[in-house]
Amino acid sequence: MPIRFETQQRIVVITIDRPQVHNALDLDASRELGEAWTRFRDDPELWVAIVTGAGDKAFSAGADLRALGEFYRALTPLQRRQRGETQPGVGGLTRNLEVWKPIIAAVNGYCFGGGLELALACDIRLCSENAQFGLTETSRGIIPGAGGTQRLPRIVPVGIALEMIFTAKKIGAAEAYRIGLVNRVTPQAELMNAAVALADEICANAPLAVQTAKTAVWKGLELPLADGLRLENLLGEPLRTSEDAQEGIAAFAEKRKPKFQGK
Repeated sequence: MPIRFETQQRIVVITIDRPQVHNALDLDASRELGEAWTRFRDDPELWVAIVTGAGDKAFSAGADLRALGEFYRALTPLQRRQRGETQPGVGGLTRNLEVWKPIIAAVNGYCFGGGLELALACDIRLCSENAQFGLTETSRGIIPGAGGTQRLPRIVPVGIALEMIFTAKKIGAAEAYRIGLVNRVTPQAELMNAAVALADEICANAPLAVQTAKTAVWKGLELPLADGLRLENLLGEPLRTSEDAQEGIAAFAEKRKPKFQGK
């Protein structure tokens, strides 16, 4: 199985397990990743996901170009267009699959092409000191077609995103942190501990509130401010009568930690 799905209480760690090819994504791995995201999305007992790569050299070197190239060349133009409009993208999360729970990318090494596009589709990115990032598609005669041209300019300054895309250049962990591509850089041995600790911090809060906040942020970025404020109110108002909101108020009054249930 190229994808591992391992739960730790409210957290799931999803691992791309193809270290022999730097965790490149072929059809099977991409399909299984999509299934893993759907499983995470639909399980109310799981609140936060961490995605990483097996071994210490790569998060994911991107799409397995030989396998995927042969597959796409066998499709007609209409089939390619229909697939792009309806099927999950490389890594499952990059297109046509919405997961409104927090997702952390723990980037442990090479993160190129579709691997970076998968990381960009996550909410928070942590990386090890040996991480390298790049959208390398233009050096292969294609464009970053799994969200790279759309998500990277929404995360880093547009000029920097364009330079990375146009030149297909690779950057290291320190530069990725400087431009805001990653939230934090850690030593290799501490990366997963840092990711789990962050997931635990998130899990200490009310899951419905966290999920609603994620929805409000990402959908709000697509709107003018006035419309975003209306969306925020529309999404947030129902939470005020939730069981978790009542528990939060009671815990505050009783000076104890709340016990949220996602209700």
